[in-house]
Amino acid sequence: MKTSSPALKYLLEKDVQLSKHFVIAVSNLSFFKSLRIHSRFLEISCDGIAWFVSWIAFIWLFSSKGLYQMQVNMLLGLILDVVIVAVLKALVRRRRPVASKDMLTIGPDKFSFPSGHASRAFYVLLFFTKLYPLHIIFLLPVTAWAVSVAISRLILQRHFVLDICAGAVIGILEGLIIGLLWVSEETAFSIVGFLSEENVDTSE
Repeated sequence: MKTSSPALKYLLEKDVQLSKHFVIAVSNLSFFKSLRIHSRFLEISCDGIAWFVSWIAFIWLFSSKGLYQMQVNMLLGLILDVVIVAVLKALVRRRRPVASKDMLTIGPDKFSFPSGHASRAFYVLLFFTKLYPLHIIFLLPVTAWAVSVAISRLILQRHFVLDICAGAVIGILEGLIIGLLWVSEETAFSIVGFLSEENVDTSE
């Protein structure tokens, strides 16, 4: 990403320095190797394709009228996340850290800003804590997972600090948007019926 603004250039330089300092500090830890392995699992756990495939499978395998509204709204949020992140990456075009060149990236995903993993993780967090609250015993694990996903992007040197912070904010905003546009139960039935090419009986 090229910029002629001195203030923005200064901010990006500090962002790169802060990200490098974090990686250096973490790499000196005795359990760094184990930390990187866990970070790769976290990377997979918040992968966009994995979420789409598993969520669509969830809708088909657990065909329940009581879940359709939640499932459809979550799916719409995941689609919104992909669109927003892809557009921003294509516009900003900030390159990923050098260490992440081993990644197989195509299209907008080869760019760094914002972090799609962070936006997706925090969208899921907001969804299951505010829009469709899970039992309180799941609150801490979901929160820990979302925060860990964000930190793992730095450990794996996939993103810079600013990318992750922006991604987290975007994810929260996406959750708020889905909350405002919350699809009704009847509409959710219609969408599931259209996708499955079957008539969903809305009667109890």
